[in-house]
Amino acid sequence: MRRSSVIGRSVPANPLSSTTAVEALYLDHHNWLKRWLRRKLGDAHQAADLAHDTFLRILRSRNAADIREPREYLATIAKGLMFDLFRRQSVERAYLEVLAAQPEGQQPSLETRAIVVETLTAIAAMLEGMKPAIREAFMLSQIEGLTYAEIARRLGVTPRTVNNYMLKAIEHCYLLAAE
Repeated sequence: MRRSSVIGRSVPANPLSSTTAVEALYLDHHNWLKRWLRRKLGDAHQAADLAHDTFLRILRSRNAADIREPREYLATIAKGLMFDLFRRQSVERAYLEVLAAQPEGQQPSLETRAIVVETLTAIAAMLEGMKPAIREAFMLSQIEGLTYAEIARRLGVTPRTVNNYMLKAIEHCYLLAAE
């Protein structure tokens, strides 16, 4: 049986090698990653959760056998997950501030709150991936209900450009939803 070197260890070169590589990566670097995340986050529980999520992402990607710089790779994935966590916390704080301003009888259930926060987080992630002009045109159309001509006047572009922006925005949303 052919063998390949993965992260300083020799593992079988077969379909299970990716799982074996993740196991080796986990054994060699999990504690380091948790400590690194704890220093960044200041919270041991969040650090443990993100370390776990980092390894799950690697396991799903099935490319662990190709990792040459494991700590750099782990840190890159963990940074993305931290960014997602911070974005979610920011959206959640903003939503809770809006809820706090509502009369008590009009407060949504905990389940509804969780669904709204998840939806708002997904929307925020979608919008962040768009170029600023495209995002602005999309928001003016979808949130403020402006026509393409009104958006064009506000942005100082032609209605045809607004149409192109909207096509790109919709394509962007569609591609993200398909993932």
